[in-house]
Amino acid sequence: MPITPDTKNWTWVLERECPECGFDASAVDLVEVPVLLRENAAAWPAVLEREDVRERPDDATWSDLEYAAHVRDVFRIFRTRLRLMLEEETPRFENWDQDATAVEQRYREQDPAVVSAELTAAAEEMAEALESVPDDARGRTGLRSDGSAFTVETLAQYFLHDPVHHLHDVRRA
Repeated sequence: MPITPDTKNWTWVLERECPECGFDASAVDLVEVPVLLRENAAAWPAVLEREDVRERPDDATWSDLEYAAHVRDVFRIFRTRLRLMLEEETPRFENWDQDATAVEQRYREQDPAVVSAELTAAAEEMAEALESVPDDARGRTGLRSDGSAFTVETLAQYFLHDPVHHLHDVRRA
């Protein structure tokens, strides 16, 4: 069963608390993101050990496995975006269709143990990359394909909301 693609522009999470998951990205400093990222990643292996990890709760919602594979890929995508921001002047990020990726990469068919290990590794790589950002690079900029501008700091805040929100998604089920 296909999932209806999410077409919302989630950049509003930089301005106010998310009413669904309660995360307030604007209250998080860049130096806090690696710690919060590691805490989030540490919770995913238990999710991926559930017997019903491949089951979708309804026609409009990903399974826990699909959410985890997506989060793993979010860690990877944003690691690349962070690297671009640190190496280039105002890079424009390629559009990433998360829903097409879920289908093309067959998230639902992936091995939960492999996804768990990859998610944890990708989170650690991103955490280390964020820890290595020099103070004078926090304001470097990058642009989403729709023109939304980020600094390194707001990119980290925006990015962190995704795994936090999706962990909330799989915990409420």
